[in-house]
Amino acid sequence: MFPKKITIGRIDIADFPLLGLQNIDIKIDTGAYTSSIHCKNIAERNNQLICEFLDPTHPNHNGETFIFKEFDTASVKSSNGMVSLRYSIKSKIILFGKTYPITLTLNDRADMKFPILIGRKFLTKKFLVDTELTNQSYDKK
Repeated sequence: MFPKKITIGRIDIADFPLLGLQNIDIKIDTGAYTSSIHCKNIAERNNQLICEFLDPTHPNHNGETFIFKEFDTASVKSSNGMVSLRYSIKSKIILFGKTYPITLTLNDRADMKFPILIGRKFLTKKFLVDTELTNQSYDKK
């Protein structure tokens, strides 16, 4: 028997405790395989990944520089069909009062409405998506 899945809407607001980010707008995208976070100043130095999440124009930008000793790379095909190599990190997301592990690819999403995109790899076996709903997790906070 499968565990009961939680219904999530097309957009929501989540916390990312390991990244020091609270109340961040997220877009649920069943068309995307991976999840992605807006990131600036990405650099790899001495086998470490250095980056800054969001950017100074975002109201939740904390200005903190993060250093990751553990990271990976992933080939990601964007909605326009272009394939790019992106860094990815493991982190945590809080939705519906529960903390989940999540892998996030790092990408400049400055031109996008939502700084974080949540894809199928994270959603599978945990959530059902109802596109008529919004902020289901945030409303239960």
